[in-house]
Amino acid sequence: MSDHTRLPLTAAHWGVYRADVTDGKLEALHPFEHDPDPSPIGQGYLDAIDDPVRIKTPAVRKAWLDNRSDGVAARTGRDAFVEVSWETAEKLVAEELNRVREEHGNQAIYGGSYGWSSAGRFHHAQSQLHRFLNCIGGYTRSVNSYSLAAGEVILSHVLGDATAFIHSPQPWQSVSKHTGLIVAFGGMPLRNSQVSSGGTGYHRTREGLRQAKEAGVSFVNVSPIRSDVSSELGATWLAARPGSDVAIMLGLAHEIMSNNWHDNAFLERYTSGFQEFAEYLAGAKDGVAKTAAWAAEIAQIPESEIRLLAKRMSATRTIISISWSLTRQEHGEQPFWMATVLAAMLGQIGLPGGGVAYGYGAANSVGNERFPVRYAALPQLKNPVDDFIPVARISDMLLNPGSEYRFNGERRSYPDIRLVYWAGGNPFHHHQDLTRLSAAWQKPETVVVHDYCWNALAKRADIVLPCTTPLERDDIMITPRDRFVIAMKAVVSPVGEARDDHDILRGLSRELGVEETFTDGKSASEWIKWLYSESRIHALSSGVELPDFDSFLAKGWHETERPKVPEDAFAAFRRDPAGSPLKTPSGKIEITSTSIAAFEDNPVLPHPAWYEPEEWLGRAEKRFPYHLISSQPADKLHSQLDQGRTSRSAKLKGRTPLQIHPADAERSGIADGDCVRVHNRRGACLATAKLDADIMPGVVQMSTGAWLDAVPQKNGTILCRHGNPNTVTRDAGTSELAQGPVAHSCLVAVETYRQDESIEAFEPPVIERQGTRTVSQKV
Repeated sequence: MSDHTRLPLTAAHWGVYRADVTDGKLEALHPFEHDPDPSPIGQGYLDAIDDPVRIKTPAVRKAWLDNRSDGVAARTGRDAFVEVSWETAEKLVAEELNRVREEHGNQAIYGGSYGWSSAGRFHHAQSQLHRFLNCIGGYTRSVNSYSLAAGEVILSHVLGDATAFIHSPQPWQSVSKHTGLIVAFGGMPLRNSQVSSGGTGYHRTREGLRQAKEAGVSFVNVSPIRSDVSSELGATWLAARPGSDVAIMLGLAHEIMSNNWHDNAFLERYTSGFQEFAEYLAGAKDGVAKTAAWAAEIAQIPESEIRLLAKRMSATRTIISISWSLTRQEHGEQPFWMATVLAAMLGQIGLPGGGVAYGYGAANSVGNERFPVRYAALPQLKNPVDDFIPVARISDMLLNPGSEYRFNGERRSYPDIRLVYWAGGNPFHHHQDLTRLSAAWQKPETVVVHDYCWNALAKRADIVLPCTTPLERDDIMITPRDRFVIAMKAVVSPVGEARDDHDILRGLSRELGVEETFTDGKSASEWIKWLYSESRIHALSSGVELPDFDSFLAKGWHETERPKVPEDAFAAFRRDPAGSPLKTPSGKIEITSTSIAAFEDNPVLPHPAWYEPEEWLGRAEKRFPYHLISSQPADKLHSQLDQGRTSRSAKLKGRTPLQIHPADAERSGIADGDCVRVHNRRGACLATAKLDADIMPGVVQMSTGAWLDAVPQKNGTILCRHGNPNTVTRDAGTSELAQGPVAHSCLVAVETYRQDESIEAFEPPVIERQGTRTVSQKV
């Protein structure tokens, strides 16, 4: 067996690899020798590093060049582009930024730039872009995440600090030692635990769950999909209707309260507002007691199962795990809120092996030991612009400038965006109702994009600046969510004329006269050394020792010492609620939120409640009888590396698989392997049917991440030939609290599709040479 440990290291959100390079060509990526469960996702780089969709030169959309003086020409995704020099591209972008700033103000620049870009601490596209935009007067930003915006907002009211509690549940060591039962609402899918923001050198989730099983922990999977909990764990499966989780939790809470199994002492000392919630639970206000029978009818599961589960939870040390996916539905704030209340009723929050976990399996970092270090990051400088939007409201903003919306107790207005600048992400993957986004995308006067490949976003940009991949630049992977610190090496040279984002923005800064402010007089290598040195100081002050920079580079990696007594984020509060209060108005867990209760024209109750969704199986039409779950993919991170071998090998006949129950397939005349059309009023996509008895009847599932391959339809919507489910998902806010995405509240029809459709998602656009064309009004 070959020894790969002398090969240089690189890192990504899905793992650390050693790069095997011959004559400048990447030949293989070998998993990091200290990773017990490496992800195959990184193998996609072997194809993507230099394939036909790699962007090798700056390019400008031909129709934009030809029509700038007369208004924006439609961005169709099928436009031709003109290849230009870096000098010309920099002048064009600088001109547009100056024009928009002078004519409309900096708030007319949208620099949301949402997405996962690099595991490197320095070459993080959003950080670089936001620093740059702040150097020239600021920009309109976005807040929260597509992953769990509703959870982030509601926990800021209930617990005071969402981030700490989401990312620091009971660590796996404590689970194995102390936990008796894990009840997983929305499951704990291992496919999601391949990735972790900031990178990962040690995939721990599978090992942690296996050790828990071996220690005698029992599991319950509350999900319409059996595989949302690994078959190795032998979980009890409660196949509940999508959208019914809060109703089930309320039924459990009613059963616990009716039997006097709840911990009154804990509720009195550590929480506020339980009595008002208890009245709602009993039906004192609306006349509807939230009993196990009531919940069973909504969820379409046996009442006896709810009663039995309540008894089991009350009799043993229990963790309630809530999937991040449950926040991505109508009223997605409620599952996190209700799970917290249910755990508080059991009285085990802050005890070893008990309480609530917001997303075991959602990312590799969830369940890892907490490293009490705040490592250094690239300073963003101050953004003078106050405007922002909830991240998933981009179409609303572009389509309705000046209109009012409500968010987290505030009344705000959407800014009038004239220029969109995007680096390190892809809204044509993340966003819902892509027909609507396509219409909204016509509103800005200019769209500037950094990317390394001709994906759906790059094809819909006006100016495209080619950036490098993580394998083409030096960096460091350093995050408190992983035990390893990695020296990332540039293992291949940049392809074509690609530059890293810092270099791109440095050139623009020079053009705009702010280079010194943007760079702070440092080169990229000096910034990397500064980030490591500052992180080393921060670590030492927290009792974590890192080697000096030169020693670290020489070895290539460092493993930080793990905490001797792993705890969750609630432990200090449990020991001393007065000395370590939560950052809530009461200092306690707010079962009834005083801040939400004070909102003007409050759209929701100030405590958790069940609200019937507009789109779910309880209201399914005959025309659209199936509930679509669009899960995160197992073969890529969102849409990254969809063109690579790992993702392509998971497709069926070139398209995203659609899981459907055999009984549903038979009823609809669908055979295994058929091409099917998934559609509703918002749009359609093609998929390949995969019959699966481990999915609840009435529910279909397909993964996100297929690059959009849009074909206009006669009714004004679009069809994706490749299998992007966001052509059919709904673009609406979870509620006026968080305005998060509601992708999982989606009804569709599924039918066989006989028409032959070629897939063009991985074909680059037509590229023209610049020649003698004048591409700048001022050059």
